Parts: sequence; C-alpha cells; structure tokens
Amino acid sequence: MSASKIDPRGQSRRSFMSLVGIAGAAALLGARPGSAPAQAAQLPHLTEADPTAKALGYTEDASKVDKSKFPTYKAGAHCAACNFFQGAAGQAYGPCQLFPGKAVNSNGWCASYTPKA
Repeated sequence: MSASKIDPRGQSRRSFMSLVGIAGAAALLGARPGSAPAQAAQLPHLTEADPTAKALGYTEDASKVDKSKFPTYKAGAHCAACNFFQGAAGQAYGPCQLFPGKAVNSNGWCASYTPKA
C-alpha cells in the first residue's frame, strides 16, 4: 500500500481509540467516590457543540443519530437506558458520568452508550 492511500479501517481504529480515551478520562473525572450525583435541575444541559459531546457524537435526540457515522447505534438505544446515565426514571434530563457537570437529554445518545445490565 502506498503512503498516499488511507486505510479506512486504520482510520476507524484510531478514531475509536481516541473516543475510548476521551470517554475513559471523562468517566474518571466524573466518578468521585462518596459524592452523590448532582441534581439535574442544578446542571446546565449538555449541548451538541460541547467539545466532549462532539468527540463522542452526542445528539439530543437518539432517533436522529447519523447511522452512517455511528454504525454501532441500535434503534431504541438512548441515554436513559445507558449505564452511565445517573438521572431518575422518567426525568427529561439527568447527570451522566461521561459529561461531568452537565445534564444530558434522557432521549439523547452518544458513541459510548452502554446498556444498563
């Protein structure tokens, strides 16, 4: 393979690894032992323009996820069903371990979505 050609699989791996690193760092920063999650009403809402939100492909409405950019998205996946979501059931916005200090839309989605066990 010549140096001028780009290996799309290698590019995807690099993108994935950078997302994993960002998500891991955000999770570590957001998880403080002994601290209760902040009340969603006290937190500013995460916007899609936020740098971490952009890096993780966050969207306010999971039904509008660009499936060509995020092939791991599965219909029905949304923040309220994610392991990182800290909000109460039925709450429109809630804290997320990946976005410390911000409240995410319970109907939103990001590339770090991990279904609750």
